Amino acid sequence: MADRYFPKGAGSTFTFGFKGDEAQRDAFINSVRLFSYQANVGDSRSLIINSPKTTHGELTPDELALADIPPETIRLSLGLEDANDLIADLEQAFARSLGGKE
Repeated sequence: MADRYFPKGAGSTFTFGFKGDEAQRDAFINSVRLFSYQANVGDSRSLIINSPKTTHGELTPDELALADIPPETIRLSLGLEDANDLIADLEQAFARSLGGKE
């Protein structure tokens, strides 16, 4: 069914650790232009969140550590936008948040 309904491939959800301090991480999330800051997954739009502050925000630091969810965790849920546009958006957000040029 996936081949039939998603001939270009299905979306993806993945996480990564952001190397930088909390202010840089927040700047990164605030710098994306195509990604929306939403806790949903599987949306047609590409989404971004810092899970320890959102979906897992009710957990204590010890519970987050036990669940292996460090504070630098960023979750992306990829939507239907062009892959090259999404990559370019992430690259400019990394550059802006880590002190590089846009």
